[in-house]
Amino acid sequence: MDSLNSSVFDLPLQPDGARTIHETWDRHDPMAQVTDDPDHFQNHVSDASSRSKPSFLVISGGSGGNSICAAFENACYVLPVSDDGGSSSEIIRVLGGPSIGDIRSRLVRLIPSAPPGSPLDTVRILLSYRLPMSVSENEARAEWRGIIEGQSPLWSGIPNDRKEVIRGFLVYFENEVLKRAHKHFSFLNGSIGNYFLAGAQGFFRSLPSAIFLFSTITNSQANILPVIVTNHITTIAAELENGTKLLGQCEISHPVAPEISSDSELLSLDPLSPLDGLGEIIPQSRSNIMYSQQAKEGGYEPLQSRICRLYYINGYGHEVYPKPNPQFIKNLSTSEVLVYSCGSLWTSIIPCLALRGVASAIAGSRLLRVKALLLNDSNDRETDGYTAVDYIRAITSVLNSQYPPNGLGNVSLYPISAFITHLVYLEGTKVAVDVEAVTALGIKCILVGKRSERTGIPRYDAAVVQQAFEEILSGQ
Repeated sequence: MDSLNSSVFDLPLQPDGARTIHETWDRHDPMAQVTDDPDHFQNHVSDASSRSKPSFLVISGGSGGNSICAAFENACYVLPVSDDGGSSSEIIRVLGGPSIGDIRSRLVRLIPSAPPGSPLDTVRILLSYRLPMSVSENEARAEWRGIIEGQSPLWSGIPNDRKEVIRGFLVYFENEVLKRAHKHFSFLNGSIGNYFLAGAQGFFRSLPSAIFLFSTITNSQANILPVIVTNHITTIAAELENGTKLLGQCEISHPVAPEISSDSELLSLDPLSPLDGLGEIIPQSRSNIMYSQQAKEGGYEPLQSRICRLYYINGYGHEVYPKPNPQFIKNLSTSEVLVYSCGSLWTSIIPCLALRGVASAIAGSRLLRVKALLLNDSNDRETDGYTAVDYIRAITSVLNSQYPPNGLGNVSLYPISAFITHLVYLEGTKVAVDVEAVTALGIKCILVGKRSERTGIPRYDAAVVQQAFEEILSGQ
């Protein structure tokens, strides 16, 4: 039974996707968007009971897929946990653990809309807030101190029960940072949402549990899965055709000038300490690797040669073969539409595919009737010079690889059409699309048109993606 000041855990047990928007917030917010229109509730009931809406499984990175989330009403999102840039880099350097930046970005993006100034809106503002970047470290620390002490104006309007739950995990995060004071954690440009998620992950020793808590507090109906369930640092590496090896997502997609750790910091590391990365040896010496999507779009330095292989490594630099999240494999067998989202091919999409059992789950699913690739509007450092066929062959070659290589048993090589059935591309895309060559691979091409009003460059948005899938599904 709900109390007058219902706690965040007083949610009724019900199937995924059955919660109504603002369900847990209406008790606190008289201005919440609640309607007395009986047709509204009738439509909701009919929608919940109807299976006419297809289920989507969307593989994407953080920023690359955020702009199209509204196109999918019934979706499960799979995201990598190997991004070592942004403020996540500082959390990884000091605390270790999987990267949570992309997941936090998607969780914030999927918080239901709410009136300005409402409790839900104020929680969104808090969890999407970043500490300033162009100030001194002491100034950033002072603002952080005001937040964890509950004195910051950012708490204004947030119900006390939500406030104390969020603040409790921020305090836990602060305590973990203080245990490693010799590592000199930097709060510059720090994401409060990242700190909360990292605190919850550290407390529960479970990233899925932290995601559940975040979703519950924000009344999000998001179904978000980390592609790998781990409590340790997850690092990717790429091998180029010329034999060069690049370690870490930043080095692959947007390298930054390395920082040299001070002698005092290196000497302070104790390889036997239970606090220094739990035996994770690869040095995480770069602090707060800051870059923006605008900077990436402004130009890039091409790789020396193309990427031929992406793989995971452990803290000692040895190649490892992690198991995918079992819920990811399960959703591949129960979803009807698989979407390879737009975004970074080699550092966002392929890390979710270069895992044991993923290929057979995609190719062998009896329910997956559409497997669509959203082709990027332009190439980047990872895909310089790629055509649409190159994107397709990169994905299928990774899926047809064996993990681990030279393992026991026969390798099943699947046709390209077992992994990709449709290619969606934008009118005016800078990536060359040979429709005849793509069609010859057993893939149907879907052309959609949308140009940015500001730049005139073709761009995906929710309306364009929804239009594409309506066309695809109508032909099924």
